Amino acid sequence: KRKASGGGMATGREAGEPAMAEEERDWADLTPVCLAEAFSRLGPEDLWRGAMACCRAWREAARSRPALFAALDLEPAFDAVGADAAEWWTPAFQRRVDAMLRSAASLAAGELREVRVRHCSDDALAFAAKSSPQLSILSIQSSPSVTDRSMLTVASCCPILTELDISYCYEVSYKSLEVIGQSCPNLVVLKRSIFNWLDSSEHVRTVPAEYLRACPQDGDREAIAISRSMPKLKQLVLRFAKLSGVGLNSIAEGCKELEVLDLFGCANLTSRGIEQAAANLKNLEMLVKPNFYIPRSAFHMERYGHWQLYDERFQTNVFQI
Repeated sequence: KRKASGGGMATGREAGEPAMAEEERDWADLTPVCLAEAFSRLGPEDLWRGAMACCRAWREAARSRPALFAALDLEPAFDAVGADAAEWWTPAFQRRVDAMLRSAASLAAGELREVRVRHCSDDALAFAAKSSPQLSILSIQSSPSVTDRSMLTVASCCPILTELDISYCYEVSYKSLEVIGQSCPNLVVLKRSIFNWLDSSEHVRTVPAEYLRACPQDGDREAIAISRSMPKLKQLVLRFAKLSGVGLNSIAEGCKELEVLDLFGCANLTSRGIEQAAANLKNLEMLVKPNFYIPRSAFHMERYGHWQLYDERFQTNVFQI
């Protein structure tokens, strides 16, 4: 039971007249339809940890409306912490995320349209994909257990996907990008960033060292897969990707509709190459260049020849926007 006060600014009494007595309302009398309507105004945390945990009647009322679970967005909770926490990279935390993902897919009963989680597993993602033909937004960044296996399931079961974020998912290869592009023709947003491999100090206390060392090396192959299979892309984020001018030119030729291109940290690109690629993208509205200083110790100078060549490629003012 909840009590609702009738005092305060009531207009049905004269000045000096005693306030109305408190009125008791029994929320148990509300019909499931009314409860579900009230629950639709709650945020995800209040719905999951509040209403559904209150009692069986409230839980069943929530279950009666699958649309309440059309979106599973855990990003606000992750963002509130700031940077990655060490415990997020543990099997125990992955199991917790998996349980929420599976529950959301089941409760949505085919109406799940948006998923934004981190640190989920292959099995949980495949389960959600098979249960969610209406899925249009999928963000699973920092999921070390997600591989090509579950991504192929996403491609085959979620054909109306429009946005995909697989940043920091190192077990996902260019093969997944090819199949996703071919199977999801409406894809317009792709985020495929990797950790800062030039200076990993900001991650050493949270991300496992072996995972940082497993940084993908096939940036050009991924770029070519993107260019060949995702011609409708409007936003592409490739922070710290290891692509060269070859990969960038391929993107410029195959993704003509790009409006946003984020290349921050892409140390293997030159300012000249970026300018040439940008010139071919007539719809480009926002270009984020590498724009940072690369220490000389990060590279083998014999690969590029002499110091003059180094200075031409990596001086800081080359990357100023």
